[in-house]
Amino acid sequence: MASVDPVELLRNEPHDPRDPDPWVALFLDRSLPMHERTKAALLVDQRSASRQFLLPVLRPFSRLLIIVFQILKIFVPKRFTSSKLLHRLLSWGLRNFVSPEANYLILRHFHVGSEILDFIARNTPELGVPTNPIRPTNLGHVKGEIFLNHDLNLYNFVIRLNRAMREQDRTLAPPRKLDFSGISNEFPIEPMPRRWTNFMDLQSAIEIFTPMYQLFLTDRDFWRASNSLQLDETIAIYVATLLQAPGLVAIVNNRHPMVPLSTMRAGFRLMLHGLSAESLHGFLVECKNGRMPQLARIVAPSLQVHLPVTEVA
Repeated sequence: MASVDPVELLRNEPHDPRDPDPWVALFLDRSLPMHERTKAALLVDQRSASRQFLLPVLRPFSRLLIIVFQILKIFVPKRFTSSKLLHRLLSWGLRNFVSPEANYLILRHFHVGSEILDFIARNTPELGVPTNPIRPTNLGHVKGEIFLNHDLNLYNFVIRLNRAMREQDRTLAPPRKLDFSGISNEFPIEPMPRRWTNFMDLQSAIEIFTPMYQLFLTDRDFWRASNSLQLDETIAIYVATLLQAPGLVAIVNNRHPMVPLSTMRAGFRLMLHGLSAESLHGFLVECKNGRMPQLARIVAPSLQVHLPVTEVA
């Protein structure tokens, strides 16, 4: 299958004023900071035929399976539990059936999440909170149980950060100088498989993988994975506190972690989780590079980013 650059695809889309393309409008809009190729990949994935026709069929079956597996786990709670087998199946499924754009977004998410936690840790050095970055470069790395470890990293980080603050009788506070050295503009992700079988969009893949998650993980692991999505608000508050940018929390959609939502809509919330993480990381990239878009000025009016000085000949 020929490779198509999603950025060029959307950028060169003809514009008909009587029939404007909504996906092109969203791509060109810059109200939210986001990596251009990532945004293009997400929008091309969202407008695919797979999402339009396959997703509505898959969704009810996925939710039915979640209910069936939940009942099954009552009687045999650990009968089918195997994180290693789950991740091997995920790696195989991603490699053979999921679109290149969706696979790119999935692998990139681990880098983004790792760098956001690293940013918090770097800017609270007195707390000494360790991180465990996950940086996959190809789909083979999925076999290393990275989905499960991603959730563990998040909860472990929150626990260690807050225990350290309690032990030192501290609260989270902005540092004298912000450290953006751990924030990357690009990630070393290899080209994704692009065969005729790689047609499935990201949300359809999530709807298929969510019941598999429930079947092969313990009930505790599945619950933790599902409800880790609502920690988006918590992490955004940490970052906003360090940046003195309270309005930054507004770009996060998964909220209220102390009131867990049903696992039935975990697929949709996972999409919002990815979007929130990309927006938060995109904001940090803008700050690192001295670019302050309109959103940055609104959410962080006190944040001063110094642009490089251009020498005059």
